[in-house]
Amino acid sequence: MERGKKIIQISIIGIIVNSILVAFKAAVGFATGSVAIIMDAVNNLSDALSSVITIIGTKLAGRKPDKKHPYGYGQIEYISSVIIAAIVLLAGFTSFKSSLENIFSPKTADYTIVSLVIIAVAVIVKFLLGKYVKSEGVKYNSESLIASGTDAVFDSMISLSTIVAAVISMLWNISIEGWLGAVIAVIIIKAGIEILLSSLSGIIGERIDSKLSKDLKKHIGEYPDVLGAYDLSLHRYGPEKIIGSVHVELPDNITAKEIHCLTRNITEDIYVNYGIILTVGIYASNTTNETFSEMKEKLSRLISAYPEILQMHGFYVDTDKMLVSFDLVIDFKSVRKTELCDDIIKEMKQMYPEYNFTVILDSDVSD
Repeated sequence: MERGKKIIQISIIGIIVNSILVAFKAAVGFATGSVAIIMDAVNNLSDALSSVITIIGTKLAGRKPDKKHPYGYGQIEYISSVIIAAIVLLAGFTSFKSSLENIFSPKTADYTIVSLVIIAVAVIVKFLLGKYVKSEGVKYNSESLIASGTDAVFDSMISLSTIVAAVISMLWNISIEGWLGAVIAVIIIKAGIEILLSSLSGIIGERIDSKLSKDLKKHIGEYPDVLGAYDLSLHRYGPEKIIGSVHVELPDNITAKEIHCLTRNITEDIYVNYGIILTVGIYASNTTNETFSEMKEKLSRLISAYPEILQMHGFYVDTDKMLVSFDLVIDFKSVRKTELCDDIIKEMKQMYPEYNFTVILDSDVSD
């Protein structure tokens, strides 16, 4: 898989660069007695370990689907991001503990021009590495790479503040190492929490991206005979594999053969252009009876008086059963969904007593 190979290559670059930075920063930190620089070296070590986890996670996620896991192993990428978050958090708490010890028992650091130049070079290298890794993470849709890249850019800013503290120490003989180390540790912990929450959100399942949802519905709606696309639901099984379903509204007088050809074309089209495996269901629409069109229009006006109802679709009148059915999409914030349905049915029943009405509640899963 090209994507997987690229992610692994980028991670290997991260391991090499971070390992070099760890060696230089640790040497400078111990030589000068700077706790902040030593803590920065620890953070680089955790970054290198994160790249190792990314490689392992990418390898495992690339396994082919099997009988036990028919949707593949893509979710492992999210799990690897959780592990990376745990590593970052551990590094942060360890740094914070050491910094507190230095605050209460301060040690004077002995900086040299050479040591500061080494740290300055490390800042530039870390910044460039972070920008590169993040841009590649966006390009290849890798949460782990994006997190690592963002963290690296942020680390470069932290290292820059270490240089500032060193200059202050050299000019005014004021030691702020412990306090600076504590600040760095807090920032590391914050980054770890953000990575963790983002990864867990991906595992739980997030709302479909608004632009993607609108693009898909617009694309499907451009097919001949399609009167509307509704109930779009997508599920991620890792960053690359998306499986979902959609309903299209079609005239009730087209043939099964025409429906078959249409839905097949839509399925193949969406897969080729979006890489999404989509199942297409249908809603029949009354297109030959003006009375039913008037009934639908009255229902639409009635629903417009309820701001909690976001959409009505799937309207169909079954003349054999004298049954009117339709779906309602109600805002997640609403606490009276059942009552709303009952109110709508009651008002429609008063206008059309000869019909029965049935409503299906749909969730607001896509824009």
